[in-house]
Amino acid sequence: MLRPILMGLVAGQRSMTPLAALAGAARNGNLPYDNGPARLMSHPLIAAGGVAMAALEMAGDKMKDAPDRTVFLGLLARTITSGFAGAALSPPKRQLAGAALGIGTALAASFVGLAMRKRAMRKYGQTSTGFAEEAIVFPAANLIAHVR
Repeated sequence: MLRPILMGLVAGQRSMTPLAALAGAARNGNLPYDNGPARLMSHPLIAAGGVAMAALEMAGDKMKDAPDRTVFLGLLARTITSGFAGAALSPPKRQLAGAALGIGTALAASFVGLAMRKRAMRKYGQTSTGFAEEAIVFPAANLIAHVR
């Protein structure tokens, strides 16, 4: 049950990145379980939507007026995507636990990540810290989703 926790860490930083990572893994048949969320993410339209939302979030994060990740809608998005990802990465009959682990981790990681990002932004600015965060988060999400 480590994967839902790790993907929760990802969702705490970028709410839509778990969907993009799951879409790629599902399309390649690399998700660890054949369950409802995995089958949903393998649908071409759903997969494309997940990737598009992740790309838009990454672009929006660089904007000066981007809201903090801990605003209500940001936390709601993280709750939904981390719960979904946690369920997709969990074994049968453990999906509810996986969803709960993903959600709890994502919510906690949102606040910790925001504090760290604000500290880094004072020194390096919003755009460069956003790219640095994504350089860590996106490969991590793909590794979590793809490695069996």
